[in-house]
Amino acid sequence: MARALIVGCGCRGRALGERLLAAGWQVRGTTRREEGLMPIEAAGIEPALADPGRPGSVLELVDDVAVVAWLFGSAEGSAEELAAIHGRGLDRVVEHLVETSVRGFVYEAGGSVDPVLLARGRESLETAAERWQIPLGTLLADPNDDETWHDPLEVWLESATNAVLGMASPAE
Repeated sequence: MARALIVGCGCRGRALGERLLAAGWQVRGTTRREEGLMPIEAAGIEPALADPGRPGSVLELVDDVAVVAWLFGSAEGSAEELAAIHGRGLDRVVEHLVETSVRGFVYEAGGSVDPVLLARGRESLETAAERWQIPLGTLLADPNDDETWHDPLEVWLESATNAVLGMASPAE
């Protein structure tokens, strides 16, 4: 059975996790804070503490994972934290995925984070995907853009679900 790791398993991550569970996947979700563990577990998702700015804490969780979803397009934090999440932290995680069972990576490139950081993360991932032949899915829909979409969260959720499911089947 395929397993997804949702790095940044807040409200949208839990909604994605619930859809993946319904599709037959096992799902692990991360939070940076202890208080985030209980809502993840309540959604039926295996909870884990990990800080995307500290790559080792994320890499400890990928041994049995087929697809990683990096959901920080609307993350909050200091400019330094956000730069690490979409910069060096992201680079380090992806650089080490080539040595793991991970067969796909989904990156949230739309949201409220500075578009320069999101573009930097996307460009870095596209380069890594080409170099190491890791399939990359990019989520461009902004889940908060209610001027463009009738139901922006549903559009985002459908896009995210399709991106993960398109990477591997649950039987793998």
